[in-house]
Amino acid sequence: MSETTENASSPTTSTPTPGPERRTALVVGASGITGSALVEQLTAADWDVLALSRRPASTPGVRGIAADLRDPESLRAALAGQAPTHVFFTAWQRMPTEAENIAVNGAMVRDLLAALDHAPLQHAALVTGLKHYLGPFEAYGQGTMPETPFHEEEPRHETPNFYYAQEDELFAAAARQGFSWSVHRSHTVIGHAVGNAMNIGLTLAVQATLAKELDLPFVFPGSETQWNGLTDMTDAGVLAEQMIWASTDPAGANEPFNIVNGDVFRWRWMWPRLAAHLGVPADRVVGYAGEPRPLEQQMAEHEAVWPGIAAKHGLAESDITRLASWWHTDADLGRDLEVVTDMGKSRAAGFTGYRRTEQAFADLFARYRADRLIP
Repeated sequence: MSETTENASSPTTSTPTPGPERRTALVVGASGITGSALVEQLTAADWDVLALSRRPASTPGVRGIAADLRDPESLRAALAGQAPTHVFFTAWQRMPTEAENIAVNGAMVRDLLAALDHAPLQHAALVTGLKHYLGPFEAYGQGTMPETPFHEEEPRHETPNFYYAQEDELFAAAARQGFSWSVHRSHTVIGHAVGNAMNIGLTLAVQATLAKELDLPFVFPGSETQWNGLTDMTDAGVLAEQMIWASTDPAGANEPFNIVNGDVFRWRWMWPRLAAHLGVPADRVVGYAGEPRPLEQQMAEHEAVWPGIAAKHGLAESDITRLASWWHTDADLGRDLEVVTDMGKSRAAGFTGYRRTEQAFADLFARYRADRLIP
């Protein structure tokens, strides 16, 4: 590796040379925000795609595979006859404690890759995130934080973290099975999915819909630091682009990479623009005023009206819990520290993907309207 990011030594594995066979991708967590973007891009590029999820669906160019990531025997049975050349691991499960997060999420990576010990794997790409630098849920933003912007060579925190456990399982399998690897550390991801536990784009769209329907103010829920400070985000499409690039370009092999859109902004600039894209009148837009106002508190009393709004507008989903993840948006926007990410490493290696964050939001809102998820 050109850079060392771990306290322990990361493995040095060879970069396989792709053969003449077609590339076959196994997308793990294919129905999620990142997995959906990967499936779209891989099929557009004429890959064969295996889409693994709890509720799989097959479409042209995509073969759905049902498996339980927490059941090694289920994985072995589901993958016994499959021969993917590339794995894209985008799934995780939130547990009550970080110790459980480590045990469960580390095991999912280990068991998935072990179930493919027969396959001609060339590369496995893993999505993690900026909790690599900020610490896990239980110790988020505590202790000594690295200087922003975050760089990949920062050492691990001493606090146990399930991202580190996932990386270690990836490194061990790569060394054992002879494939290359990449790790992709995203910031808050915006993209198209329903039923996802971390979906700020759809959450804000639902908040705006309730504001319009109930004549409520569209209130920024977060901290003064987030309102006034610089930040960045990750569009699922640019994350998918980087994962595919790292999986197929030798410059991306056996390296961790940050991945954000490439622009920075302040929420005090972005909030009224998002309101305009969502059709909220300017006089209802309210910024930070003295203290955070979390969405879990703001929206609790209004959730019950969503089925009526869905019926009124002929929306496709009447269960607001499958659309809005108030807690995660509160966590992202409530941070009392600056979060900005350096993209120099993958830029220097040849990855040039970019998104303008405001346009990424606008495109996402348009897609949600087309899918009848918001009016």
